[in-house]
Amino acid sequence: MTRPITAGVDGTEESLAALAWAARKAVRRRLALRVVHAWRYQRHEAIEAADPDVQVGWAREAVGEAARTVTERHPDLEVSTDVVAGADVAALVASAAEAEMLVLGSRGHGRVVGFLLGSVGQQVIVEAPRPVVLVRAGDDPAGEAAGREIVVGQQGDPLDSAEALRFAFETAAARGATVRAVRAWTLPPVFAYSPGSLKLLDEAGGLEPYEKKALAAALEPWRDRFPEVPVVEHVEMGSAGQVLLSVAQAAQLVVVGRRAHRTAVGARIGSVAHGVLHHAGCPVAVVPPA
Repeated sequence: MTRPITAGVDGTEESLAALAWAARKAVRRRLALRVVHAWRYQRHEAIEAADPDVQVGWAREAVGEAARTVTERHPDLEVSTDVVAGADVAALVASAAEAEMLVLGSRGHGRVVGFLLGSVGQQVIVEAPRPVVLVRAGDDPAGEAAGREIVVGQQGDPLDSAEALRFAFETAAARGATVRAVRAWTLPPVFAYSPGSLKLLDEAGGLEPYEKKALAAALEPWRDRFPEVPVVEHVEMGSAGQVLLSVAQAAQLVVVGRRAHRTAVGARIGSVAHGVLHHAGCPVAVVPPA
């Protein structure tokens, strides 16, 4: 089954930027584009029509207009529209399950502040079974053709970041871009050392060579699968979020794996994804594990 790329729209400038990003992605990947709006009936004195059928008609008209702007730019792209009734999170998560990826807009105020990730966006990222890409208003498509890198974070063993690496390499292959794979490391506490770990570090020649070998091992299957994609291996000491952000200034896309966890106050995304989403100056893809 070939899944479409799905863009969630709500009429805002940032959601229209997300739609434009999704359309370009769909053209490169030769996939269909689905334009979705999550609609709920709202009774409010400022809303002229109290009839739900009238309100949903407005929503369909707005989504159709957004889709027409895409077909004018990409006449060969297969585009469909859908107005899904229900709560925003549930509707978007359900749409993501049927898509190759879900693309959403996110508010932002300059490169310093980055994204303002609301509760809906965060919950969708936590629960979506497919990758979710966040795009802000003002995203410049010229950056995709200017040789900018796809930056992807790698951590743990090869399987831990396999899906994030897959997404990064597939995107780079479609765009003719370079992948910069980033692995950050920190000094472990003294009590974390064991005879077994010390032996591994000794065989690797130290901590940094060990981390470089771990990154190379994680990248090996993707280098073999995408031999045409140039790769930069980046190993640096520091927190993963800070290292990723430091190399993302000139990136066209940052890809991070999802490490969602549930707390007493609800589900939360991992700290690395959270930091990158709030401060990156380019679109960010959050990829769930397999």
